[in-house]
Amino acid sequence: MPSFKSQNSKENVRPAVVAGSPLTLAVDIGGTNIKASVLDRDGTLVAERVRLPTPKPATPPAIIDAIAALAGQLPRFQRISAGFPGVIRNGVVKTAPNLGTAYWGGFHLVRALAGRFGVPARALNDAEVQGLGVVQGPGLACTITLGTGIGCALFRDCQLLLHLELGQHICGSESYDQHIGDAARRTLGNELWNERMRAFIPIVLSLTACDRLYVGGGNARHLAFDLPETVRIVSNSAGVTGGVRLWEAGCDSLFAGERDSQWPPTADSRS
Repeated sequence: MPSFKSQNSKENVRPAVVAGSPLTLAVDIGGTNIKASVLDRDGTLVAERVRLPTPKPATPPAIIDAIAALAGQLPRFQRISAGFPGVIRNGVVKTAPNLGTAYWGGFHLVRALAGRFGVPARALNDAEVQGLGVVQGPGLACTITLGTGIGCALFRDCQLLLHLELGQHICGSESYDQHIGDAARRTLGNELWNERMRAFIPIVLSLTACDRLYVGGGNARHLAFDLPETVRIVSNSAGVTGGVRLWEAGCDSLFAGERDSQWPPTADSRS
């Protein structure tokens, strides 16, 4: 296991205590772009978001290097949150459909981030992180992300329930990632893509029986039809701003036993 001592002193970004501490580097790893900013303890941006194109091929070393390049443009921070486009459990990537499961399967993203930057790290699916940034009020809520692929997560009373790999569900002869993902939108054009989305939204509402549906991701801005009253389009920035909530007590159980994900850092993690 890596300790919190960075092997590269230039990347040892643990700061002294400052106003708004602890500061969190929040990273949104996408199939098209990687975006990041630093948030204070209340989730307020302390710097404008920065972004880089997702490396091709999107191997773990290439992605970690891209995150390091973004971090170098931002204020110092004390911990990291990452939203990842795939299934991730206990900090370990299980699938990464739009980055390459062959590259990512079994990769311990949390330990890689903690080891590279010398601070605690937490990571969840990107739709889960977006939902943490936007879900409000009691009841059952669903978030979907429309980007390179399709992300989905469910929340009850603002607490994360589970992540659904809805983008991998089959629609006719193809997955929903293929049916309404960004490649399909670019091929079909926005008008035909919107026709598919007009059919997709009621399917999500029926499948989840949610009280509210939050639609985000870079392609949400292309929706051009009247949505049901229970559906709300949210800012794509939530994929970053939701990152600070990974460090709330309600998420602690998701990272129990992972020494590189504890805040405050444990004595063991400092060794």
